[in-house]
Amino acid sequence: MSGKFNKIYLPILFALILVIGMFLGKSLNKNPYQNYTHLIQPDNKLSRVVSYIENRYVDTILRSKLEEAAIPALLGELDPHSVYIPVSEIQSVNEDMRGNFEGIGVVFNHQTDTVIIISVITGGPSDKLGVLAGDRIIRVNDSLIAGKNMSSNDIVGMLKGEKGTMVKVSLERENVPELIEIEIIRDKIPLYSVDVSYMINEEIGYIKINRFAETTFDEFVDGVKKLKKSNIKKLILDLRGNTGGYMIAATNIVDQFLEAGKLIVYTQGKASPRQEIFSTARGVCKDLEVIVLQDEFAASASEILSGAIQDNDRGKIIGRRSFGKGLVQEPYQLSDGSVIRLTIARYYTPTGRSIQKPYGDDKTEYYNDLNERYKNGEFSQADSIHFVDSLKYVTPEGNVVYGGGGIMPDVFVPLDTTGYSRYYAETIRKGGLYNFAFEYVNKNRNELIKYKDAKAINDYLESVNILNQFVEFAEDNGVSRSAKGFNKSKHLLNTKLKANIARNIIDNDGFYPIIQDIDTTLKTAINYFKSN
Repeated sequence: MSGKFNKIYLPILFALILVIGMFLGKSLNKNPYQNYTHLIQPDNKLSRVVSYIENRYVDTILRSKLEEAAIPALLGELDPHSVYIPVSEIQSVNEDMRGNFEGIGVVFNHQTDTVIIISVITGGPSDKLGVLAGDRIIRVNDSLIAGKNMSSNDIVGMLKGEKGTMVKVSLERENVPELIEIEIIRDKIPLYSVDVSYMINEEIGYIKINRFAETTFDEFVDGVKKLKKSNIKKLILDLRGNTGGYMIAATNIVDQFLEAGKLIVYTQGKASPRQEIFSTARGVCKDLEVIVLQDEFAASASEILSGAIQDNDRGKIIGRRSFGKGLVQEPYQLSDGSVIRLTIARYYTPTGRSIQKPYGDDKTEYYNDLNERYKNGEFSQADSIHFVDSLKYVTPEGNVVYGGGGIMPDVFVPLDTTGYSRYYAETIRKGGLYNFAFEYVNKNRNELIKYKDAKAINDYLESVNILNQFVEFAEDNGVSRSAKGFNKSKHLLNTKLKANIARNIIDNDGFYPIIQDIDTTLKTAINYFKSN
């Protein structure tokens, strides 16, 4: 019985005591939402048990270790999205959401035992000192990293650091006999949340958002302004794979499409009165037709955006049902700098739909939901999804939409498995496609950098028959060519090869215009615009 008690109740017990004490940290005084000391009841059963353990237990208890284990256990009794962020992860989480980090400004590949720079961020500290794509990092601060089989995280840790600090880097460059020694002063480096913005044709523009961070709204507006110089009339906004982020970034983007006074979203919870967000008159996209692309991985802030566009009859949603994450988290900082993100409310679309899909005590079912959707045929057939009448809502223009978790698209596009074969799966499993693209660019960089846009790179790669070169590479790496499998997958492989090679030369401006050729969801949106 005592073993069961220790395993199940002690972690929760210590988490409860920690929650009681977390308001004592001086940093908490900065946040008025955390002043809940009136809820503390010191003379209760739990505090007495802790006192007995601290004073009478046979061994010394390492309280900090118990706390780190106990807090996740406690939050695990709640909803799936109340989480604990330990001090060790705070910096990376904050960097991702702020939209910048402090470092030297390079993107590198570490698939072998040598670090090779793929791209240099324009205007960053490395760019200003002449660091080039293709350079190999041999030493960092006199520590040899080449040939050491170090983890990418360890290398990132050596290169990143506070703005204004210096790191010495030794570079090996092709056709340069000696190592190039450079002292780089670290600076703030942007992490872009808008992957790309480009014109698909004379009227239709495309913007891809990978997450909602502090900088997302400004990046989006810059992308729209760029497209307006090309006389954009219709916009495809791609949120596929976007798992969310800051709600305010999503609502500010929705605001750009709506007339003043339209409800965008509202939140409500037991201790959180209903709060509504309405559109203003500042929209820069009010003259644009819009289609939003989503898939089963689009969640949270992405669903707020899709739901607001759909419920206000402002545009069409194309793709598959979104994830269904509609819970609002509020951060509370603990005395050691760690944070709990506690669910305090739910998101609701303008028609009153709850975005959150159901969950119960067994979180396993919740986490396996996407697998179940796949097994049930939801990714291949729209009619595999069944809604009850009690979840029916009607938009102002009379369109029927449904609640119950996630946003159901107006136009369903099944998961495209065209071109999939055992041969294709083997090349992906063994990393052949991506390794080939990387090595090809590394060997042919001087030729490839002559081409400045996706079309030029695509045409060049077609002229040298890149697919045949890849087949030979794959065979050398243990993937035997199957005539049947190759014929089925050759268009898919050829397109992905060209797109990934272009990405290694001109980043996403090269990747997305080429990969669009095999993107059935994007093609569906383009055809919808052409026919409506």
